[in-house]
Parts: sequence; structure tokens; C-alpha cells
Amino acid sequence: MKKLVLSIIVGFFLFSCAPKTKKAVVKEGTLKKPNIIFILADDAGWGDFSCYGQEKFTTPNIDALASSGIKFTDHYAGSSVCAPSRSALLTGQHTGHTPIRGNKEVMPEGQIPIPADVYSLPKMLKQEGYTTGMFGKWGLGYPESEGAPNVQGFDEFYGYNCQRLAHTYYPLYLRHNGVKVPLPENEKGQNTYTHHLIHQEAMAFIEDNKDNPFFLYLPYTIPHAEMTVEEDSIFQKYKEIYPQGKPFVHKKNHDPSLSHEDRFYGGVYADQAYPRAAFATMMHHLDNSVGDVMSKLKELGIDENTIVIFSSDNGPHKEGGADPYYFNSFGPFKGVKRDLYEGGIRVPYIVSWPGKIKPNSTSSHPSAFWDLLPTVADILDIEVPKSVEIDGISFLPTLEGQSKKQKKHDYLYWEFHEAGGRRAVRIGDWKAVQYRLNKPNKSKIEVYNLKEDPKESNNLADQKPEIVQKAKEIFATARTSSAVFPFQGEKLKGI
Repeated sequence: MKKLVLSIIVGFFLFSCAPKTKKAVVKEGTLKKPNIIFILADDAGWGDFSCYGQEKFTTPNIDALASSGIKFTDHYAGSSVCAPSRSALLTGQHTGHTPIRGNKEVMPEGQIPIPADVYSLPKMLKQEGYTTGMFGKWGLGYPESEGAPNVQGFDEFYGYNCQRLAHTYYPLYLRHNGVKVPLPENEKGQNTYTHHLIHQEAMAFIEDNKDNPFFLYLPYTIPHAEMTVEEDSIFQKYKEIYPQGKPFVHKKNHDPSLSHEDRFYGGVYADQAYPRAAFATMMHHLDNSVGDVMSKLKELGIDENTIVIFSSDNGPHKEGGADPYYFNSFGPFKGVKRDLYEGGIRVPYIVSWPGKIKPNSTSSHPSAFWDLLPTVADILDIEVPKSVEIDGISFLPTLEGQSKKQKKHDYLYWEFHEAGGRRAVRIGDWKAVQYRLNKPNKSKIEVYNLKEDPKESNNLADQKPEIVQKAKEIFATARTSSAVFPFQGEKLKGI
């Protein structure tokens, strides 16, 4: 009898100490981990896609991507400009915590570098055996700095290291793993359009890594200014369709004291007589590129084991002659790039994963760029180190159609370091926005109910003092100080 009791006790002890199986999407026995492709448009607005309401042109391939998976209606970029938005995307931290919180230039080429030791999505995936590639625009560190792509977890990089040099589609060079790839044909005119070069290299990366799990980060430069395209049949078609607005002319293009090299390193936009047609043509090329990616995955037989995500880094821009008002690029919202109103930060977000995500799904779950890293970690059952501060929340339950199990954010926070300082917070259906932080006497918190007023036209700050107070508390605690990116809002913590 004693032996029997002892056996039961020992058996119970061994069972209780056995490692517990975690819930994971990628389970033992699967052929391989899913490939992950993140396609990022540059300065395309929420309303620049026909699946989100665009009526002046269509985006059939991106629409098909949405039909094959889930379309988010309440997803937000990391910021309303390029570098901090991308920093939030890769680090899982909002602009109160992520290392790069604004656009800050380093001459002659590059931006302030993201630190070498930052935990990020490509580094996390590289540790899990993924081959990582990045093709397009970087903007998170100058060449050979600690923020260069190949230092930040990417095995392969091709494109623009510097986001200022990406102001032209006909540059003097691109970079491959940090090394200059000269384009001498562009010294005498617009000859090689780099969107196509970048896209071709990305397609080759897919082909080369079809047999092993890969992460492809594809931050295309389109449709960021300059508003320049090739003189092809598509451009000609749109010239005939749209009544053309005011031609764009940059005076530096006509300054004889400036060389072509001066204009290139200065990020000067080219003149454009037909900016509306150019914009629509750029969107056409973007859509075709997405279609090419999907066709290549199917051709290689890896489409069903590849997660494809599509988004944009912020709201629509007005530079280089772009006309977001004509195209209603911000959709049903107010604001453009650099605004913290919805039009500046609410962006398209589409996720396709055959067999895992129900086709033609839509979600109004409020989410943001900083949710990507924890979502991927959840999919792959990766433990993010406890020492790493992550602001994101996995939206895997939403992808799986289990919205009742989806954890929600207490709030979503943004800060913007230009135009006198701006900040905003979304709390459920409520949104608080504050501009002109450099002028405390004139800086007031505005309050909007996004469910009833998505255009943010009815400021309810006087009627909702409790929301104002909650916003003040969040503004005072949601960020850490940064010596590299000091913020005007730090002076207003006590208001």
C-alpha cells in the first residue's frame, strides 16, 4: 500500500513539473514556419485604395488581397511622418518610447540612427532562423552607422538608406548592403526609375528564399513625392482622364548655381506639369507590384504558408504637387500627413493568411503599428524578453476570428515633434488632440467622439471634462524623456 501511495505521489510530481504546452499557431509537425511579408506604402492615405473607398482610380490587386483576408478599419500608423512611424513598426513601441521619435537629418546622407541594441522585429525573426530582407526606404540611420539596415537585423538590403535621397525616383545611386550601386544613366536625365529596380530585387529575394522561412520588409517609396513617373501609356491615360490642377515647379530646379548633385543631396523634388496623373500612375504601379508579389508566391507554391500584410506609413502628403483633396485621400476623416487628426495617422491595414484568416473579414478593433511585433511573436510562440518594454498588444485573436478573446488597448498614444509640437491619444471611442505645445497659453486639448464624429468636427472638450482630465494624465505619463528627441509637451506635464 505504501508503494502504491509513493508511486502516485511521484507520478503526480512528475506530471506537475512537466513543461506545459503553450498555445501557438505554429505547432510541431508543420512543414515550416510561415513566411512573413510586410508591404508598406509611403504617404498613401486611408482613402487611396478602392477597397477603402477611392473612386477616381482602382487598386484591384490590393482589393483582392483584402478580399482574401481581413481589412482593418481602425488601424493607426506609428506617427504622421516617416522615420518615427517605421521605428514604432519595428520596435513595438509608440512614439513616447520608441528610439526614433521624429525626422532628424544627418548630412550628406541619412538620419539619426536607431540604437544598435534595440530589440526589433527583424532581429527577433533572425534569431528564430528567418532570412530577413528589406527593399525600399530605410530612414533609421546613416550608412555604416549602428542604425544601418544590416546592423539592425536584415541579412539583405537594397534601396535608399536615406529618406531625403528617396525624394527622387531617379537618384545617382542606391545602396546594396550599404555599398553604393551607381546609376550613372541618371546623371544626365531621368532614365532608370528606381521603384522598378527595388521591386525586381524584392522578387528575386522571394525566389532565392522559397525553401526557407523568410521575412520580407518591403517599404516601397511610392507614392511619396516627388510626383515623378515614366512617360508610359498609364501616365498618358491618366493625363487624359483628370482635369489637371496647378503644375508643380520647384525654384531650386531652375537655380543655375545648383548642380544636379546639389539637388539630389538636398532632396529637391522634380517639377511636374501633371501631378494628379502622376499620383494615379504611382498608385497603379504600387498596385501592380502587390499583384506581382502575390503571383510569385502562388507560382512558387508558398502562398498558403505566407502571411502578407499591407499598410501605409502615415496619411496622404501634399508635397511635390500632390492633391489629396482632389482624390479624397484621407477618406471620411480630417487631416493629412503631419496631422494627428485621423487623416494623418489612420491608415489602411490588410492581412492575408490563407487557411488561417477567414476571407472577406473586416475588423474595427483599434490597433496600431506597435502591435505587429507582439502579434508575430504570438503567432510563432516567441517569448519577448521581459527586459524589453513593448507597448503593442497581439491582435492574433482578431486574425483568428475570435474577437471576444481580443485584448484591447487602454489607450493609443502619439506625439509629433514638428509644427510647434503635437500629441494625441485615443481612449476607446474618444480621441484627445493637442496642438501648439510650444505656446502653452494657446495650447488647448480638443476632444472628439470618433464613433459619432469620425471627421473630428465637433470639439466636446467643454462637455467632457473627464476626458480632458484623462488625456492630461496620459500625456503626463505615456512617454519617457529623450535627449535626442526633446519634446515640447514635457513642459506641459503639469497642466
